[in-house]
Amino acid sequence: MLKRKVSLKIIASLVLIALTFLINVTVFVSAEERELYLGGFPAGFVLSTTTVQVVGVCDVLTKDGMQSPARDCGIKTGDIIKKINDVDVTNVEKVNKAVSDEYKEFLITLIRENKEFQVKTNAVIELSSGKKRLGLMIKDNLNGIGTVTFIDKNGGKFGALGHPVTDEKNLLQNINGGVVYTCRIYEVKRGVRGTPGELRGIFENNNIIGNAELNCNSGVFGKIANDINYDKLTKIKSSNIDGAKMGAAKVYSTVDGKGIDEYNVSIVKIDKENKDNKNFVIKIEDENLIKKTGGIVQGMSGSPIVQNGKLIGAITHVFINDPTRGYGIAIDKMLSSY
Repeated sequence: MLKRKVSLKIIASLVLIALTFLINVTVFVSAEERELYLGGFPAGFVLSTTTVQVVGVCDVLTKDGMQSPARDCGIKTGDIIKKINDVDVTNVEKVNKAVSDEYKEFLITLIRENKEFQVKTNAVIELSSGKKRLGLMIKDNLNGIGTVTFIDKNGGKFGALGHPVTDEKNLLQNINGGVVYTCRIYEVKRGVRGTPGELRGIFENNNIIGNAELNCNSGVFGKIANDINYDKLTKIKSSNIDGAKMGAAKVYSTVDGKGIDEYNVSIVKIDKENKDNKNFVIKIEDENLIKKTGGIVQGMSGSPIVQNGKLIGAITHVFINDPTRGYGIAIDKMLSSY
């Protein structure tokens, strides 16, 4: 009986090993054979946040002169407004409604440097509109320019940036949806050692790429618009990071109004396990790109990296002290995020 039990255990272990091997092979093949459409085109992001941030404190013209209740009670730029009189506020509309209500005094719950505290104040009546004001300038969205990495037609989704959208303190921002527009690049601020460059563009509000649904450590993801013209896009297969090699590769990006261009780069380091998604160190080799931009600039985040005809990742960051070098994220990390 003892020998029989041992044999059964051995057989069970072999079956488990075999199943594990098959599972691993299946995952590997799936990642290798994922068919996508290559990005490389710029996008304008307007993301709705789940918080209301103070972006300025101002004076209000009243019958008694200029007044600023917000400044007087100690509210500062950068503060997050969490509640007004115990009512949660998650967007500008809710703040405006709370201020317009018939309260004699406002108890405002704020967050500053991750610490929660409260202030009390009274609203004043604006002379021109007759409405109650606190003297606050607030926002509930983030906007900026980045690059779309891929479109998954079968899944009806897109991935972009390769890194999260963060606030002024570099904290990841939770979003409550958003819209991604096509964008026309009209100017480049070249990057130099110590100062990152940037792409400057105009949002084309009549042309929507898709709706943003997730902002995470691997980028911004969402549903693609139904009327996207796939005829102008290039089909490509993805490769997981095991397929990436040190050496020559290509980056696809739009740094002027002429459209997507292909640029020569080198992969000088591969780090599969990097927790910050800095899986590649990329060096720009293309003199044409260096002439145009100085190297990697803000707005190029999400530019797809292609090696041996397969999509392996996306550019995410630039080295401040050397704009010809930067980091990239592996495409399988982006694909597994949404």
